[in-house]
Amino acid sequence: MPEHIFNPHTKIFYRPIDAALRWCNLIRHEAEIIRVDEVCPENLGKIFPQWPCLRATTEKIYDAVRNGELPYGCLGITVPIGSYVEPYQLTIRHSDLRRWMQTHYPDQRPSFLFEPSKDAYEKVSLGTFLSLKADRDTILRELNTLQQHHQDFLKDLQAIGLERDELNALIKTHGHVSERSEITYQNIIGVLVNLLLGHSPAGKPLSVFKNQAAIVDAVLARYRDVPGLSKRTLDEKFAAANRSLKKHT
Repeated sequence: MPEHIFNPHTKIFYRPIDAALRWCNLIRHEAEIIRVDEVCPENLGKIFPQWPCLRATTEKIYDAVRNGELPYGCLGITVPIGSYVEPYQLTIRHSDLRRWMQTHYPDQRPSFLFEPSKDAYEKVSLGTFLSLKADRDTILRELNTLQQHHQDFLKDLQAIGLERDELNALIKTHGHVSERSEITYQNIIGVLVNLLLGHSPAGKPLSVFKNQAAIVDAVLARYRDVPGLSKRTLDEKFAAANRSLKKHT
């Protein structure tokens, strides 16, 4: 005989609600359903509208009991068909429930009644095999693509790290302008400003700019999007350049 796999949800006998929730694969909600059934079984459909199968299967079992299709008992003890049993004490044996379902619902094979053997797990149809193989091949291709992206990403990070290190080294080497270089830059700016505002020996203006403010306005009009060229910065730099030029001339 084939070895069957043990199902922890299988019992010797069941109350109708026990069988119904297993039939509907709601074993994870068993405690919640049982609490409601013990208090108001007639409201199962209203309280659990998301599980219409629960009410339908429960009614099928009670209907089979009422019509003599399904043997039943009281607290696990079989009684003659037609005997009155309190609803909360009504039970159906596992074997009787299995036979009834085989006869009246042959297309239904809930796992708590029809436990699959190991052979059933080992038998895989060709179509299922090909479908699983296709899924596996697709996953492998996606994995290879992700791995390639991962490698490219690591290379980009490495390149960014190298560039960062090079920039840090450059900043450390050239980050501070010497005093002599600062004076040179200021004198150059001062000379250019004075040149733009100066006159030829004949008294003719060398440019269209009448004063330093006009130069600042022209720079801002043409290069307003260049970082560091704000009016405040230009005024400060020009003032410092003028002072430096006067000091060294």
